Amino acid sequence: MAMSVATKLQSPAKPLSEGRGVLGPGGNRFRVSEEAKRKKEGLKKPQQHTKPPSEVPEAVVRNNLSFESSCSSDSSSSGSSVKMVNSRGRVKRNGLKPVKVVPDGVEVPAKRCDWITPNSDPLYTSFHDEEWGVPVHDDKKLFELLVLSQALAELSWPTILNKRDIFRKLFDNFDPSSIAKFTEKKLLSLKASGGTLLSEPKLRAVIENANQMLKVQQEFGSFSNYCWSFINHKPMKNGFRYARQVPVKTPKSELISKDLMQRGFRCVGPTVIYSFMQVAGLVNDHLLTCFRFQECNSNIKKDFQAKTEETEVLTNALENNCLSHD
Repeated sequence: MAMSVATKLQSPAKPLSEGRGVLGPGGNRFRVSEEAKRKKEGLKKPQQHTKPPSEVPEAVVRNNLSFESSCSSDSSSSGSSVKMVNSRGRVKRNGLKPVKVVPDGVEVPAKRCDWITPNSDPLYTSFHDEEWGVPVHDDKKLFELLVLSQALAELSWPTILNKRDIFRKLFDNFDPSSIAKFTEKKLLSLKASGGTLLSEPKLRAVIENANQMLKVQQEFGSFSNYCWSFINHKPMKNGFRYARQVPVKTPKSELISKDLMQRGFRCVGPTVIYSFMQVAGLVNDHLLTCFRFQECNSNIKKDFQAKTEETEVLTNALENNCLSHD
């Protein structure tokens, strides 16, 4: 069927030459000239002379995708990952890891456990860096750490460390044989001078635990042998990544706590014992991100090798002694 009215076909308009896409603030979009917009919209406005945007060569754009922030001299770009913008204006990462730029001669602070902050007491920081988590085998030092762990129920580590010399003076440098001889009169004097540090039940517990420790030394040879026998004389390492993962007690601390209480020790609950295990190095609870985690592991390996060699020497000496008597 023929149409009654002829339709006038319009030839498509000649496409305007458009510029190359540039990386503008709004994204990687093509900017169309104002004249093209007026023709498209049918508007008759005087042409405004605008400064053409500077174009970025494709080679520069491609190079920017592999350009690392560490190559830039601008410190504000350090630590930022390289991004690229697609044609829709969406920012997406190119998979490159951020690189931290550290100027020459600038010392980067060591990464510590999360509970140590830049505002932490310097004494507490040193305690974390040099003592906490290091395996201890000396009986007097183990008894000191047990007493300090008991004090955590009433005090914090920074407070305890700042008054550590007072603790040592009150308890004769944590000598169990000396503390076991404390009389009721001595206890009253401790209560008068050290009442602000520990409550009376805690003071009595220290004296009682010193007596029980002497019995453990007679049975096991040393308090160290007794403590380390629960973990086969080899420190445990957990390797937690976050502070919230570190427990306050474990089945192992519950086992040691139960055995100690059966022997007459006081104020040695599972939480106290786990704090003792941490500070005495029976368990390495430094976070994986902390520089002390690997250092303590290295010390543990050396200490374990030294103990093994010492055992072998004693064993050989006993065998030679037995052979000489045959």
